[in-house]
Amino acid sequence: MASPLPHNAASAHAAVSNKQRIWAIVGASSGNLVEWFDFYVYSFFSLYFAHVFFPSGDTTTQLLQTAGVFAAGFLMRPIGGWLFGYIADRYGRKRSMLISVCMMCLGSLVIACLPGYATIGIAAPVILLLARMFQGLSVGGEYGTSATYMSEVALEGRKGFYASFQYVTLIGGQLMAVLTVVVLQQILSDDELRSWGWRIPFFIGAALAVVALWLRRSLNETSDKKHREHRDAGSIFGLLRNHSRAFLMVLGFTAGGSLSFYTFTTYMQKYLVNTAGMDARTASAVMTGALLVFMVIQPIIGALSDKIGRRASMMIFGAGAAICTVPVLMLLQNVQSSGLAFVLVMLSLIITSFYTAISGILKAEMFPPEVRALGVGLSYAVANAIFGGSAEYVALWMKKEGMESSFFWYVSAMGALAFLVSLMLHRKGKGIAL
Repeated sequence: MASPLPHNAASAHAAVSNKQRIWAIVGASSGNLVEWFDFYVYSFFSLYFAHVFFPSGDTTTQLLQTAGVFAAGFLMRPIGGWLFGYIADRYGRKRSMLISVCMMCLGSLVIACLPGYATIGIAAPVILLLARMFQGLSVGGEYGTSATYMSEVALEGRKGFYASFQYVTLIGGQLMAVLTVVVLQQILSDDELRSWGWRIPFFIGAALAVVALWLRRSLNETSDKKHREHRDAGSIFGLLRNHSRAFLMVLGFTAGGSLSFYTFTTYMQKYLVNTAGMDARTASAVMTGALLVFMVIQPIIGALSDKIGRRASMMIFGAGAAICTVPVLMLLQNVQSSGLAFVLVMLSLIITSFYTAISGILKAEMFPPEVRALGVGLSYAVANAIFGGSAEYVALWMKKEGMESSFFWYVSAMGALAFLVSLMLHRKGKGIAL
């Protein structure tokens, strides 16, 4: 069942002005933007630095190896979801968010300064892997804590709208990463990008974290002492003992949602280049436009969910992903027009928006305050590690094995799973149907 704010927290919540609430959303989401910018820069620039750390093999093999390191970062997310969920539920949301953004920044700085294979040999990919795992730990904790914070600071009746800004900034981080690619492609040659230009965005991410830290330091804490001192606060045993059904449901619809999200965002640029044969600059331009629209429509879909309910929104996503994924990806295989590519990618992203816009608030509404950050963060991180983080690797592996179309059906099947899980939500979209 959904867990409302306790009476004393609700009173303080009501006293918060709209200006303070907006500032709180900006502060929480600023760190989110930096985290995801740093994380996605790796994916979008891997076309340019794959040969630096993995010099042998053809393009697909090099991309497969960098995708493997990308997936390894996701494997750390469950640990991050548990660790930062514990910190947030036991010691406060604000403290957890400050630590996570510092860790992400450090990981990016290491990658920016890391010598290549030609200089330090096998140590280069090993350190790259460790830096990505460190970032994965941070991102695993960021999602649950920021989703919890934004759901708790939002107004009742407009929670879908306010909470949708989590994905506005998440997509904004991706968009900034793509824009950085586009800008650097215009001012640097291909050789310069492959030689040293790919390091620039990692330095940018580290610098942006200073601003995020400053903004987050001014945030008010949304958890109260009573819930932080609850015997189950931050306890994984308390979570699984009392809220196992909610935990499994979040795993189910996050598996489909995150797989669809990563397929049509981080992997799509490589798909357009490596499968459709599109020029890298054209693919970057297509994805820049698509991500911009995707970002803008999040609050619209979030506000819509406040009217139609989370359950209806999730059912639209599940059904749309199950029906449309295969035909869209098949059409994109041989797409000749960048305009048509944009329309097809955008269709899939609009469908995915019915998941992303309500992702955080739906999960937060399924857990009580004492285990909310842990419940949201851990369940999301586990599903992401298994399905979202592996999306790019699985897609490239299936392509290499000559069965690329099997990946399309895999994404479609997980959309169907999300639809089935959504049927168990209350008709108002909050909690679990009993």
